[in-house]
Amino acid sequence: MQLTLKAARKNKNLNQEEAAKLIGISADTLHNYENQKTFPDVPIIKKIEEAYGVKYEDIIFLP
Repeated sequence: MQLTLKAARKNKNLNQEEAAKLIGISADTLHNYENQKTFPDVPIIKKIEEAYGVKYEDIIFLP
């Protein structure tokens, strides 16, 4: 099942501040990822996978 980055975060009942802290980025950066303004690099994607309990293949990153 594929999810947007925002849906994956909400499935963990996290707000942007909480999720950003778990991932090790700022809430502004997470906001930009969720709104497809910027895209995470591989090390951040790995942290997102761990924080949200999802695999990269299951996250929709729209260009």
